[in-house]
Amino acid sequence: MPSMIIQRISFYVLLILVTLAFIAVILPFYSAIFWAIVFAIIFFPLHARLEAGLHGRRNIAAALSVLICLCLVIIPGLIVLSSLIQEGNHLYQRIDNGEIDVRRLLQQLQAALPLFLQERLQALELNGFQELRDRISSSLVQGGGFFAGRALSFGQNTLQFFVTFGVMLYLLFFLFRDGRFLARIVRNALPLSDAHTLQFTSKFTSVVRATVRGNIIIAILQGSIGGVAFWALGVGPALLWGVLMSFLSLLPAVGAALIWVPTAIYLALTGFWIKALILVAIGVLVIGLVDNLLRPPLVGKETRLPDYVVLISTIGGISLIGINGFVIGPLIAALFMAAWGIFVEEQGSAGPTDPG
Repeated sequence: MPSMIIQRISFYVLLILVTLAFIAVILPFYSAIFWAIVFAIIFFPLHARLEAGLHGRRNIAAALSVLICLCLVIIPGLIVLSSLIQEGNHLYQRIDNGEIDVRRLLQQLQAALPLFLQERLQALELNGFQELRDRISSSLVQGGGFFAGRALSFGQNTLQFFVTFGVMLYLLFFLFRDGRFLARIVRNALPLSDAHTLQFTSKFTSVVRATVRGNIIIAILQGSIGGVAFWALGVGPALLWGVLMSFLSLLPAVGAALIWVPTAIYLALTGFWIKALILVAIGVLVIGLVDNLLRPPLVGKETRLPDYVVLISTIGGISLIGINGFVIGPLIAALFMAAWGIFVEEQGSAGPTDPG
């Protein structure tokens, strides 16, 4: 008996060590693995229909599913990302060479403010409005420098990008082809009961689909509407602001308003009242209603987390691990709430009953 216990402990130690070693090996490609899993979950219902229509030809169905992912999501996303970096870099260059004088624009904004607001700003411990202008100008230059740095980094890391991209597509093909078999292996490997395993896996897939499919569609629509409105009103660079509104739309409660509200205020203070009113109308009546009308059918009430949980987990996820955090953050929050929900339910069912 002692020898069997020693063997069992040794096996578990070996299992943990090889698992940690494997994680260390694949860690450089965690983004590729993560997004391959995300795309496989989102597009698997479509893949299942393709496979049934092709009479079980799994390889052809998997290849077509990967091609659909490329055409519908991946390539358009890369084009928009590349355009965003170029727009941001162009804006930074215009600020850096003096074509756009941020301090002069802020001076114009200061002159347009009501007198009582100017006095309040002067009363702040900022050594006057000049220091506030310098801080805002410095922040804008640093933000533009970020886009310039991203453009340079993207050019320098082209080989690494294509390797990561190739790994994602390669893995995505096998996730489509062997997805059901791999899912069974994962479910059998989890040290949980069948009911708990089913609850966690269904929660995982529903949250991924809701977060990526629903929230990204809503974000793209809100950013597109905002970008077109900025372009029509002559507020540039419209593409940059539209993409930023798309990213911010992933945050509930605040969202795209962080961009269009200050812009509307600036337009009003600089005398463009008609443009400001049009932008406010579009922001409230169109951009705001997109979320209220489309979120319930796209996300689903059963998968929605409270807005404050989504906000905190999204910001926390992005600050912790970068852009992937907008999916991983809410996913972790959803699994956390599901686990504690199971625990509370079991504690309630196992609690003492009234003998009377």
